[in-house]
Amino acid sequence: MNTTSSFASGFASGHSDAARRQVAFWLLVCAALVFVMVVVGGVTRLTRSGLSIVEWQPIAGTLPPLGETAWQDMFTKYQATPEYVKVNRGMSLDEFKGIFWWEYIHRLIGRTIGLVFFLPFVWFLAKRQIPWSAAPKYVGILLLGGAQGAIGWWMVKSGLVDLPRVSHVRLAIHLGMAFFIFAVLLWTALGLLARERQPLLSDERQRLARYATALAVLVFVMVLSGALVAGTRAGYAYNTFPLMDGRFVPAGLGELEPWWDNLFHNLTTVQFNHRMIAWALAFIVPAFWWACRRADLPVMPRRAVNLLLAMLVVQITLGITTLLFHVPVALGAAHQGGALVLFGLTLWTAHALRRS
Repeated sequence: MNTTSSFASGFASGHSDAARRQVAFWLLVCAALVFVMVVVGGVTRLTRSGLSIVEWQPIAGTLPPLGETAWQDMFTKYQATPEYVKVNRGMSLDEFKGIFWWEYIHRLIGRTIGLVFFLPFVWFLAKRQIPWSAAPKYVGILLLGGAQGAIGWWMVKSGLVDLPRVSHVRLAIHLGMAFFIFAVLLWTALGLLARERQPLLSDERQRLARYATALAVLVFVMVLSGALVAGTRAGYAYNTFPLMDGRFVPAGLGELEPWWDNLFHNLTTVQFNHRMIAWALAFIVPAFWWACRRADLPVMPRRAVNLLLAMLVVQITLGITTLLFHVPVALGAAHQGGALVLFGLTLWTAHALRRS
C-alpha cells in the first residue's frame, strides 16, 4: 500500500478527500511556521541576539520579563556571559532588550509550532481524520520538534562557557534539523494532496525523479555548508565575487591538519566549499530543467521545475549580494529563507515527478 492510500484507509467514506485536504492544509501551515522560524533564527544570529537568554525554560520562559525587577534580573544573568564580558561590556538595559526580543520571539515561535501541531493532531485523531495506523508518523514529527528545541539549547549552551559565540557545528545541526522537519511536513502534505502514485512510470520519468531527489540532497548539503559559513563568520572573510582574495582557488585552502579539520575550522575552505556547491547547482539545475522541458511531463512537474530554476537564480543573486555588502541583516536573513524555499521546491519537483 502506498503512502497516500495508507492515509486514506482510515477516512470515512465520502469524506476522505476533504479530510486529507484539511490535514494537508494543517501540515502546510506548520511548514510555513517553520519557514518563519528559520528566517527569524537568521535575524537572531545576525544581530547577535541568540545568547541573550541564558536559561532554557520551556514552560516558565513562555512569558517575557514583567516589570523592571524581572528585566534587571535577566540582564544581570546576561552580564555574566562571555558575550557581555568580551563583546558587549557597557551595554545598557534598553540595548539588552533590543537583542532579548529577537531571541524571545524565536523561542516563542518554536513553542507556537508545538501547539499548532499538537492540538490539531489530537483533534484530527479523535475525529478519525487521521487514521490510528498513521498516528506513529505524526508522533514522530512531534518528537522531532521536541528534539529540535533541545538541540537549540545545546547550541546556545556552547556560547555561554568560554567563547562569545555558539559552536558552528551545533549551529549546522540545529539548522539542518529545521530543514529536515520542514521536509517531513511538506512531503507528508504533498502525499495527502496528490493522486495515487502511477502504477508504472516511464524510464525517463523515473530518472528525472531520482535526479530531483539528488538535487534535494545537494541543496541540503549546501544549507549545512552555509551554516558553517555563518557560524565561523567566514562570510566576512572574503567579500568579493567570483574571486577570493584575487584568486578563484585562494591561498590557505586545506592548510590545516588533519585534512578534514579544514571542512569545519578553516575559514577559507568553509567559504570556498559553499561557493563550489553553489557553482555546481548553477550548472546542474539548468541542465535538469532542460531535460524536464524535453520530456513529456504533466503540468504540475513542469510548473515545479520552472519555479525551481527561477528560485535558484534568486537565491544565487541573494548569496552574492549578501557577500558583496558584508552580510547585512536583511539580506542575510533573506538568503537563509531563500535556501528553505529552494529546498522546498526541489522536494515538490521530486514528488510531482513521482505522481500522476
